[in-house]
Amino acid sequence: MGNPADRSSLIVPQQLDRNLNIVVLMGGWSSESDVSRMSGQGIVEALKDRGFTNVTPVDMDRNVAQVLAAIRPDVVFNALHGTPGEDGTVQGLLDLMQIPYTHSGLETSVIAIDKELTKMVLVPHGIRMPKGKVVESRSLYEGDPMARPYVLKPVNEGSSVGVAIVTDEGNYGRPISAKAEGPWLHFERLLAEPFIKGRELTVAVLGDESLCVTELKPVQGFYDYDAKYTDGLTEHVCPADVPANIAQEMMDMALAAHRLLGCKGASRSDFRWDDTQGEAGVYLLEVNTQPGMTPLSLVPEQARQKGISYGELVERIIAEAMVPVADKTEALEGVKDG
Repeated sequence: MGNPADRSSLIVPQQLDRNLNIVVLMGGWSSESDVSRMSGQGIVEALKDRGFTNVTPVDMDRNVAQVLAAIRPDVVFNALHGTPGEDGTVQGLLDLMQIPYTHSGLETSVIAIDKELTKMVLVPHGIRMPKGKVVESRSLYEGDPMARPYVLKPVNEGSSVGVAIVTDEGNYGRPISAKAEGPWLHFERLLAEPFIKGRELTVAVLGDESLCVTELKPVQGFYDYDAKYTDGLTEHVCPADVPANIAQEMMDMALAAHRLLGCKGASRSDFRWDDTQGEAGVYLLEVNTQPGMTPLSLVPEQARQKGISYGELVERIIAEAMVPVADKTEALEGVKDG
């Protein structure tokens, strides 16, 4: 991938006003709403611990615009996961209300939530991703879209929601049975990709800096939704025990993807590495623009490796959201603990 051009790291004001009116937006009605609430509660507690006196948790419902209009926040920490908080819907609402918010904006969110659109942006710029195609779920009952093993996943979901690995052994039938439980029963269209054998790894980007590489080792099966959010089901090796050139390749790819998509705040890029192929075996799977902030989440874990506490991480993300783009051309002293 090569080294990205040098750019300054996350640029934030020296100190945020402790009376800042902050809303932490969480919950909603996506399949990831419970995880969002865990993230949101952690953020609220961290802000209060750091001396912020005006923090309001909001569990999003259909009246969220009226709720926000009544609170009149200075900034919203977007702790939503999945739709409508990660797909541009909430971003558009907050843009219309002229309320600053954390993480990526409308255009980036629309693209990054869609795995096929993400490929269309990243692959022409040299980001290695598995070749795949979108298929109608009902077509799977007639035959496989590609040679097994392959992966089926929803086009517009995150956190490994609804992911299935279809193997040569025909674990879902051959062809896939309409009676077998899988994402084809819950989504009309799916992305089919060749299964990349090897190791599961991830890289967080904060502001404009890749943090480190974490390897994810599920106790059994693969790194699905339950493995991500259930304590004890996945071992995190942070930093990952991989060769330095492989770690650098992933960090470069994650940072390049963050920049190409126009991400803000924190993002997380997920990888598979076929360790029999060296650097050529590194594949970026997807970019998460609203990474989790729960006790088991990967971004806080990688931030700790860089000496950034959970509270400081939260404050840095808010600080970037508060700085107009034009003011980010000069590096200012970052938020520090103590």
